Amino acid sequence: MNSLFKDVFFIFKFFQDIFLGIQKLLTPPKAYSWQTFIYLSVFSWGVSYLATGYIKDLIAFCGWLFLVAGTAWYTTDDPLRVPGTFMPVGAVVTGFLVSMFAFGHQVNGVTPRTIVIWPTLAAIITALPEFFEGKGSVAKATMPKLEVRQKTIILIAWSMLISCWIQFYFVLDKWSKEYPTLLTDDFKRSAFVIRVDEKPKNSKNGENILNKLQPLVEQQIVNRPWSQVERWLIDSNRQLGNLGNNIITKNLDKFEEQKLWKVEPRIVNVKSGYRLDILSIWMGPSSNSQGYYLKKSCLIEPVASRTNPENTIAEIKCDRTSKFIPGSPPPKQ
Repeated sequence: MNSLFKDVFFIFKFFQDIFLGIQKLLTPPKAYSWQTFIYLSVFSWGVSYLATGYIKDLIAFCGWLFLVAGTAWYTTDDPLRVPGTFMPVGAVVTGFLVSMFAFGHQVNGVTPRTIVIWPTLAAIITALPEFFEGKGSVAKATMPKLEVRQKTIILIAWSMLISCWIQFYFVLDKWSKEYPTLLTDDFKRSAFVIRVDEKPKNSKNGENILNKLQPLVEQQIVNRPWSQVERWLIDSNRQLGNLGNNIITKNLDKFEEQKLWKVEPRIVNVKSGYRLDILSIWMGPSSNSQGYYLKKSCLIEPVASRTNPENTIAEIKCDRTSKFIPGSPPPKQ
């Protein structure tokens, strides 16, 4: 019986110690402490879910302020430095929270602007205490020593440079999504961009334009009287231009690069009739000073009508695939 009481007492003591440890950890040592700010931030966010309208935004705003203040206080009590710098790790954490509060909390997520401004904010937060002397209510503004000013300027400059490189990454990422044809270019001579995946063999958008345009051209020509087809070829600049503009507007509406494509024809006389070269020309930036274009050739020939052999109609055969050609397109005839 005594053994049972001892076991129960041991278990009770074990859970009591755990409870007291958690209580000691969560209970602020005094009212004015970093734990108080953290608890206020959690309380504010909890209450904001129950509020509506501008009251909800105001309470959430206060919650962010309490979180930033509490985190900054906690991480500066015994600062751990970023290796190779005098920047506290707490300044990095606080800088991220400030950046989230300024640019990310309204969209409920991390935005590119949040990441870009983060290093610079962390450096500014690191530098601010150097311009104050004392702690708490007795702190007063002061000019730091020359060596401290030099370290501060170097730290902020390096952090701003990191922010610029991060911004440069997001700019390139945005360009690659809005102008996917740029990815088909050669970046071997670039000092900033390194290709880690295989270079696409062709421009998907340029090829898509030709693939969508081919059946429309065939409808304009196949089984039509030969005289009408020749008139169509004479007016092919306008005919193909209108068809190409409609296809570009309809199929590339999700990309900013739709303004950098145009469609032009080139007509060559051959023994059996005409060769119509349909060109989709890229007018955007390129590592080749003369640019490039894609070409799909169609052979147009006169044949006797099956229903009336005395009448001559047109027959058209187009290449299955398009050709990628670096350089300027051939001149118009």
